[in-house]
Amino acid sequence: MNKEFAQDYYRMTGVKYHFGIQSVVLCAFSHQIRYMCWWRRGKKRVNLFYRIVLKRYAMKYGLEISLKAEIGKGLYLGHPYNITVGDGVKIGDNVNLHKGCTIGRENRGKREGVPQIGHQVSIGINATVVGNVKIGNDVMIAPNSFVNFDVPSHSVVVGNPGVIHPKGHATQKYVGFCV
Repeated sequence: MNKEFAQDYYRMTGVKYHFGIQSVVLCAFSHQIRYMCWWRRGKKRVNLFYRIVLKRYAMKYGLEISLKAEIGKGLYLGHPYNITVGDGVKIGDNVNLHKGCTIGRENRGKREGVPQIGHQVSIGINATVVGNVKIGNDVMIAPNSFVNFDVPSHSVVVGNPGVIHPKGHATQKYVGFCV
């Protein structure tokens, strides 16, 4: 198994990945781990079989993470239903995505493009990040927030429209099990 998936597994379970009965059982019964396993495999070897399996999981769980997205190691899918990550999105290491969050493209205007998300970022339930924006490291995007602007590192974003509040160690105790 590749290093990125091993880090995803550790972030979602708190247990180091090693091929054994416990890991196989967790992969079989934990749909977010199973989805990321197939997504990481499909990213390396894009063929019809992987696309069919990922499409099935996307329809079943609402996990629509594009194979054209760039995702660093240690992705955590918390309560993973209805999560959308569009084509070309860049996500750093140790990022949390929660239920209903959307990260996608803006098709026109001055922010036309896709987001770039830094390391140690937590995106809350039903939060939306769109457009050609840069989210810094150690950023907490609160639930139901709408972000279509750049966010500096060490910040908390709250509300719709989003308001930036500077805060050191913004994701402390939210982004856990990092190596």
